Amino acid sequence: MTQLPYPVYPNSWPFVMESRVVESVSPEEVDGYWADGWRHFGSDFFRSSLMAEEVGIKRQISLRLDLSEFKVSKSQRRTLRKNEDLTFEFAPARPGDLEEELFELHKDRFERNVPHSLNEFLGDRPDGKPCACEQLSVRSKGRLVAVSFLALGKSACSSVYAVFDPEESRRRLGILTMLLEIEHARKRGLEHYYSGYATVEESCYDYKKQFDSLSYFDWSGEWRSIDELVL
Repeated sequence: MTQLPYPVYPNSWPFVMESRVVESVSPEEVDGYWADGWRHFGSDFFRSSLMAEEVGIKRQISLRLDLSEFKVSKSQRRTLRKNEDLTFEFAPARPGDLEEELFELHKDRFERNVPHSLNEFLGDRPDGKPCACEQLSVRSKGRLVAVSFLALGKSACSSVYAVFDPEESRRRLGILTMLLEIEHARKRGLEHYYSGYATVEESCYDYKKQFDSLSYFDWSGEWRSIDELVL
């Protein structure tokens, strides 16, 4: 029998696993959900302190950045410089054929848990249900190469999902869209940027833990500096 590296999570790690359908929320209410470790794809709200992978069970954490304290790192500045030839714009989220075509290219990167459509992440009316959501479109000489979606609250925002053309992977477009969303949120005067889930243990989501002014939700109601996270 193969021994899994994380078959049992530590006794001190809380067990949280909840989901609910919320058709509509006010900006203040969605801020509250995010502050309690919830995420949502469309009207499906969920939060979990554990993540199952083929290698075992990992401890899952929700992440957010303090926008007033955030500073761009050297590697992130290089990413911005590398993509100065691209154009971008924010608009209400109304994905169409071009976005779906880009999604089809993007999902070929996955071998497991392959998503079927953008609707899985955005719902049937992403521009206003359950809350306001904007779309960031990034283009190279007019061609759409990346798109991401940012849900908006009153004092915070949450990055929902991003896709990019795999042929442009050298540009680090996933990092670029996050940096553009962060700057957009700062210009709007928001306080926090929720960047999604990662795990305490090593995972494919580790890139999310490389941002400045980052905190994680400890599942007991407190947000703590990522520097306090103990393996």
